[in-house]
Amino acid sequence: MKVKVAETAGFCFGVKRAVNKVYELIDTEQKPIFTLGPIIHNEGVVADLEARGVHVITEADLDFPDDTLQNGTVVIRSHGVGKAIYDKLKEKNISYVDVTCPFVLKIHRIVEKESLAGNHIIIIGDKDHPEVQGICGWCQGPYTVIRNKEEAEAFVPPKGKKISIVSQTTFNYNKFKDLVEILCKKRYDNNVLNILNILNTICNATEERQREAKNIAGEVDTMLVVGGRHSSNTQKLFEICKKECGNTYYIQTPVDLDSEMFQCSSYVGITAGASTPNKIIEEVQEHVRIKF
Repeated sequence: MKVKVAETAGFCFGVKRAVNKVYELIDTEQKPIFTLGPIIHNEGVVADLEARGVHVITEADLDFPDDTLQNGTVVIRSHGVGKAIYDKLKEKNISYVDVTCPFVLKIHRIVEKESLAGNHIIIIGDKDHPEVQGICGWCQGPYTVIRNKEEAEAFVPPKGKKISIVSQTTFNYNKFKDLVEILCKKRYDNNVLNILNILNTICNATEERQREAKNIAGEVDTMLVVGGRHSSNTQKLFEICKKECGNTYYIQTPVDLDSEMFQCSSYVGITAGASTPNKIIEEVQEHVRIKF
């Protein structure tokens, strides 16, 4: 069985930096460690950290922190959080370590600046994703989150407002372009030009990962996309690969592999989301080579 593994598969810079920092804190901190939400969307990594004493908390836990939390260290994950969370951590005098991805921090600064200038912010992404929720938390005025064509078509530009557009870092680049094109058609309101300031804030690593996944999926008989079920960027990779290769499967570990996936298949492609450890990718690759 011929197997091709994407060079861009696995941890991105931001995720690797965040995970490594938590493991470093385990070795160096003498007080309890908490992550504000799962450090990454990978159940295996989160379970390993929990076994080492790292606790996952929610934003609600910050409202009435107990003594353990008050005397511990909270890690802000790579997805980032809104300004109100930083304010709350300082107000409650809770120690924290910020490992927000620098690409996400850049978006925070952009929307804060643009909204303070009086502009209406459009965030292209999934409103339920923690990264997008964090971005919303830095908007100092009106904003709109748009995920699909229907929402873009329904958007009514506010009169007399300049519009600034940013994107979730892991959004599908081609979908981003399609949505921007729809929004550009709404530039005129009663013959008055609505000025659009379009900022493509999709991470370069995301674009490269999606491009490579698409190319590989177009070459192979079977395509495997490896990642956690709750990983937004892995879900987008699956959608991209499925369009190129009908025989595409979304798996989390080698346990999910089945011989039926490889019937009449001689060439298998493998890619993985930004929160998938290299160890799992290697195990999937080895399993495919040996078992099938």
